Amino acid sequence: MKSLKLIGLALGASLALSASAFAQDITIAVAGPMTGSESAFGRQMKNGAEQAVADLNAAGGVLGKKLKLEVGDDACDPKQARSVAEKLSGARIPFVAGHFCSSSSIPASEAYADGNTLQITPASTNPLFTERKLWNVARVCGRDDQQGLVAAEYIIKNFKGKSVAILNDKTTYGKGLADETKKALNKAGFQEKMFESYNKGDKDFNSIVSRLKRDNIDLVYVGGYHQEAGLILRQMRDQGLQTVLMAGDAMNDKEFASITGPAAEGTLFTFGPDPRNKPTAKAIVEKFKAKNIDPEGYTLYTYAAMQVWSQAVAKVGSTDPKKVMDAIKAGEWDTVLGKMAFDAKGDIKAIDYVVYKWDAKGNYAEVNPKGS
Repeated sequence: MKSLKLIGLALGASLALSASAFAQDITIAVAGPMTGSESAFGRQMKNGAEQAVADLNAAGGVLGKKLKLEVGDDACDPKQARSVAEKLSGARIPFVAGHFCSSSSIPASEAYADGNTLQITPASTNPLFTERKLWNVARVCGRDDQQGLVAAEYIIKNFKGKSVAILNDKTTYGKGLADETKKALNKAGFQEKMFESYNKGDKDFNSIVSRLKRDNIDLVYVGGYHQEAGLILRQMRDQGLQTVLMAGDAMNDKEFASITGPAAEGTLFTFGPDPRNKPTAKAIVEKFKAKNIDPEGYTLYTYAAMQVWSQAVAKVGSTDPKKVMDAIKAGEWDTVLGKMAFDAKGDIKAIDYVVYKWDAKGNYAEVNPKGS
């Protein structure tokens, strides 16, 4: 009986130690569209977060503890995003890398602020995200008022005297980006011939394409996501329309080319200089390639968000979200994207959008900065 008690005590102690070790893990999260029409970008974010956690753990973890990753799926739906944020902050998770869609990041950020969770988005570009004076938000990407300006400058230089149409999908991201591009064009004295909306999720764009054809549109700027942009392009080509399509950063996934096929050739979009080509990303890119993963789009941006958070935690010696955010805004951080510093709002200080062009083989490359 005594030996049974000893075995029981030993087993209990072992379980207690196991539970204690598990409790020592720091749980963080990545949240975005793991399902739905933008799931390609959710996969990018998940790939980036998983690799960052693996690399941080291999290097000894954070504050001597291992990181554990939770994955939240918002399907780019604002209500679902809020629910995910409430769940993650309710679990006292100190940091979330997310979300993707601005229409998800903005409502989620309020729940994270209430729940004392720090949020760094790798991808949400709507200015409003960092303009509401919330203490807990930052982004490692640029903003639409910067991205729209770069698009407008390219259009003014390369389509002077041509007819331009601007479309948007009515979402926070799409409408916001279209508005910023229009604003920058109009400020320079360039007036678009058509400004029209459609609904995200639409499949039939033939009526819009007919208007583009009637008005002899040379370039159509699309504020929206790659699924609808791809269908607009295909339907333009089906009607014999050779209008150039240009859009924003939500085009940065090879899935666009799988929708359009060779018709993608000549399509333009804005994004930061390809992070896969940065010297600071070389070793990490090789790790992804060894796993047969192309770290395109926002993969490395998510990795960078994890780096910024982990370095700030190490600096303050705590995962306390408010202390960590104060450190993030006061410091400069080494990331796969290069040195990164933030202003008081949580925006990065160095912005460098460029223009890319798709080819017929489903690849894209930066266009010559001095021309088209």
